[in-house]
Amino acid sequence: MVTPFLKVREEEPPSRLAYENRFTSGSQTPPLAHLDGNAHRSFEEGAFWQILPSYEKLSADEFLSYRFQIKNTLSNSTPIATQKLLAFVSEHAGETFAQDVAAGLRQAPMTVQITPYTLSRMDWGNPYTCPIRTQFLPLGSRLHVDHPMLTLDSLGEKADSPVPGLVHRYYDRVLFLPQSTCPVYCRFCTRSYAIGQDTQQVVKYKLEATPAAWKKAFEYIASHPTVEDVVLSGGDFYNVAPPHVQYIGEALLNIEHVKRIRIATKGLAVNPSRIMYDPAWTQAVLNVANQARSRFKQVFIHTHINSPQEITWVTRDALRAFAENGVVVRNQSVLLRGVNDTLEKMSLLVKRLSAISIQPYYVYQHDLVQGVEDLRTSLATTLQLEKELRGITAGFNTPTFVVDAPGGGGKRVAWSYDYYDRTTGISIFSAPSVKPGKHFFYFDPLHTLEPEIQAKWLDPDGQSAMYAQALAHLHP
Repeated sequence: MVTPFLKVREEEPPSRLAYENRFTSGSQTPPLAHLDGNAHRSFEEGAFWQILPSYEKLSADEFLSYRFQIKNTLSNSTPIATQKLLAFVSEHAGETFAQDVAAGLRQAPMTVQITPYTLSRMDWGNPYTCPIRTQFLPLGSRLHVDHPMLTLDSLGEKADSPVPGLVHRYYDRVLFLPQSTCPVYCRFCTRSYAIGQDTQQVVKYKLEATPAAWKKAFEYIASHPTVEDVVLSGGDFYNVAPPHVQYIGEALLNIEHVKRIRIATKGLAVNPSRIMYDPAWTQAVLNVANQARSRFKQVFIHTHINSPQEITWVTRDALRAFAENGVVVRNQSVLLRGVNDTLEKMSLLVKRLSAISIQPYYVYQHDLVQGVEDLRTSLATTLQLEKELRGITAGFNTPTFVVDAPGGGGKRVAWSYDYYDRTTGISIFSAPSVKPGKHFFYFDPLHTLEPEIQAKWLDPDGQSAMYAQALAHLHP
């Protein structure tokens, strides 16, 4: 006999006004006011790309095909390609804006490469404030002077690479880089020292992304039984050919002590239709995931969506392949000025991710990479945003805000700093389980500091004095 559920006394639910009044004091805005109705579940339906003249006559099958997306990706890889890119920008946003982009390209450390899907999500009517444009197209007029402490390999990955294409920083985890290209190139790439083609500013370090290098990585992992977690990144694992996806996945699963594989990709943000229109890649991933489950191992997808405008019905439909096959998808965002650095933008992103079964996992403090100072925020901004966001949704759907400690300290929870002086913009972190006894410095962007402090940072003697002051607080 089945015991019936106890009947709970039904009560009239509180009105929306009554709910909002709990949070309203004077003119204070209710925390959820910007999520009016079902805004956090709404996705732009229909042929949204047809608003642009370049794509207005294309059907869904034509525009979303993987072949079309690859063939019509715009870049500045050659002079001819650059002309084509700037012509597209001029057609959709005007010649003056295109000239601003051209000025930005001359100073950028990253190659520009943008899929039609991503271009179709940009707000060409307001390109200066568009959060998607901000991530991929540099503007000469918006660039800031770099903080003197910025580098290209800010996380010290090369120093933690025992074999080519493998970073071993944590005791039980490695980062495996079998691929050196991406479907798009983010301006803020933490691996701008190696990813993409050479630019006018940077000659790239060449990653050895070859089967011979893969074999060395497999041998290293197999010889280190403490390694149980492998992150597959690059470049972007989305660009790995389907046979190689299965080959790499199976090789790792065949190492007994490897228990988890994380596939890191921005593909779901910039070209999600590959999941549906290139079934061979998707099937290869699912084959590896199914093999993992049969061995009590796990495969996860870690994607990289920074703005709610990146999420469409195409994203939602692409995710069905993973949801229906039990593959967990998590998201890792980077906190970017003008993209997701307000409560309104970040909470909407979290809600839209959660609505399509992507778990918000990390929000990274922008790394100390050169050439994109206009995108960085202060640590104080991060701490305030985390405080405001917490409680907006369930704890398991609230991302952890982290600083990837410069120089190889690994990910540290943003509020776990050992020292933070908001006047000088210096914060110091320690990582006892990663590199015990060491301290790792993070620096707020110059444009967030007072003019006299900016001047000190540009003077070697001023820098030394601020360092000494910070260290004195650590070792009084």
